[in-house]
Amino acid sequence: MWIARAVALGADLVQIVALPVFLPGAPSPWDDVLDVVVGFVLVRLIGWHWAFLPAFVGELIPGFELFPTWTTAVLFVTRGKREPKVH
Repeated sequence: MWIARAVALGADLVQIVALPVFLPGAPSPWDDVLDVVVGFVLVRLIGWHWAFLPAFVGELIPGFELFPTWTTAVLFVTRGKREPKVH
């Protein structure tokens, strides 16, 4: 769960901080590749959830990718869940 949160936060940070690479409103193949990879990794880590679909679609809308959609989706999916105890 914590790894999924870190992946989502990292992806959103890259998209927000690296504005010259991920220009809002411009087609950016690197941004699309990042979103596909992040979506795949998150599904592998915490499983499929419908909250990932609006996050992915939101990332395709120019300018909307500046909102932390991946982080919001992962926090929504993992809310109230606890990490299993390791003995």
